[in-house]
Amino acid sequence: MRRQVPIFYSALMLTGVNLLLRFAGTAFQVFISGQIGAAGVGLLQLVLSVGSLSMTAGIAGVRTATMYLTAEELGKKRPQNVTWVLSGSFLYSILCSGVVASFLYTFAPVIAEKWVGDPRTAEAIRLLAAFLPVSCLSGVMSGYFIAANRVGFLAAVEVAEQLISMAVTASALMFWAGSDPGRACQAVVLGSCAGALLTLASLVFLRLRERAACGIRISIARRLGDTAIPLALADDLKAGISTTENLMVPKRLSLYTADSLALFGTVCGMVFPILMFPAAILFGLTELLIPEMARCNAAGSHRRIHYLMRRSLRLALIYGTLSAGILFLAAPELCLALYGSSEAGRYLRWFAPLTVMLYCDIVTDAMIKGLGQQKASVRYNILTSAMDVALLYILLPNYGVVGYYLSFLVTHVINFALSIRRLLKIAGKRMDLRIPIITIGAAAVAAAISSLVRLTVLRCVAYAIILCCLLFLLRVLSREDIRWLKGLICKK
Repeated sequence: MRRQVPIFYSALMLTGVNLLLRFAGTAFQVFISGQIGAAGVGLLQLVLSVGSLSMTAGIAGVRTATMYLTAEELGKKRPQNVTWVLSGSFLYSILCSGVVASFLYTFAPVIAEKWVGDPRTAEAIRLLAAFLPVSCLSGVMSGYFIAANRVGFLAAVEVAEQLISMAVTASALMFWAGSDPGRACQAVVLGSCAGALLTLASLVFLRLRERAACGIRISIARRLGDTAIPLALADDLKAGISTTENLMVPKRLSLYTADSLALFGTVCGMVFPILMFPAAILFGLTELLIPEMARCNAAGSHRRIHYLMRRSLRLALIYGTLSAGILFLAAPELCLALYGSSEAGRYLRWFAPLTVMLYCDIVTDAMIKGLGQQKASVRYNILTSAMDVALLYILLPNYGVVGYYLSFLVTHVINFALSIRRLLKIAGKRMDLRIPIITIGAAAVAAAISSLVRLTVLRCVAYAIILCCLLFLLRVLSREDIRWLKGLICKK
């Protein structure tokens, strides 16, 4: 029998890979910018936005559904049924992605001219459409490997995908595309498609090598639909609302200030990437929490569910508090160094304290999905997203960026409150506010003391040390937590 890797160690592995790929992608983005210039990069972003929307629609929730159903079968000790889960997921994915790809391919010239604003991008959009089913099927296979806790194989394939994607893109840019913006977009899309093709082929090959037993045929359609369709609706809604906001915010801001586009770019293009960059540490954990919670729920392991809830939420709370303080203390110097903008630093200080809630919400959302509460998640997203659009429409012309901040704060607080309430209700636990209050209070004290240090790096180090000491003294952190963390690092 294959030796199981502990979930939190697997999370560390995925986190390391995510950070490595993110740094590699950032460096490659600099290379692309040097090759095609600022105008080409702007055009490329519009093409990739089309690709992102089509990918969201084409995958239609099947990646998370595959994770959930695979974990459920493994949790009930029925590994022979995983073959039928994958077969149903493949059929569902081919159907959904095929419909979206056909639409995208047919209307590529219209999309290129009316949305992107450059007819030369039509071929790049058609290339996206041609390989869309491959990308979606890759999502199905990655969902299976995460649910089966075969993170090592998946991490290796993801690194190979990134390398082949960058190699194909760089070669096409240097030897074929030149300075032509349309060809440059095709080169980047071609690299991405080559990476997706490699991922699909590799993961299918690894699955076939398992020579897994196949049980009696079972019906998977209803369970797949009940899981994937709510997720698809939620994802499509998010993508649609995100596009609506991107189109609406600059226009409504223009009624408040003449520099609306620059202001919007500062908040969304400069502040938010920094704000959410530390969350990459949590993405590996959330990827694994969905199948782990599903396995425990299927097996009736309520004690394990409570343990994962307590450990994961406390981890997110402490890490979010640590990140919030560092971002708040380093905001002015960080934004000046990266963007040469003191205005971005001021706005980053506004949003930095919210990372505590945002990071806890990321983990909470993953656990809700793992416990089969996808429909509840959809309801909460629909409610808060509709509120966000309405509040932005009303507040932006009168309060500008302050209205944007208020809308962001209100909708995210409501979404988190609904999600954590649902999680506690399903798990049969009560809300204990003592730990969050103590942690946030300790963070405020640590930030006040460390702000007296003049050098930015030393200020952040002082904050981290003071916060950890306070949390240890106040018994938020214990010797058990230190031993647990040491066990992760030592792979025990």
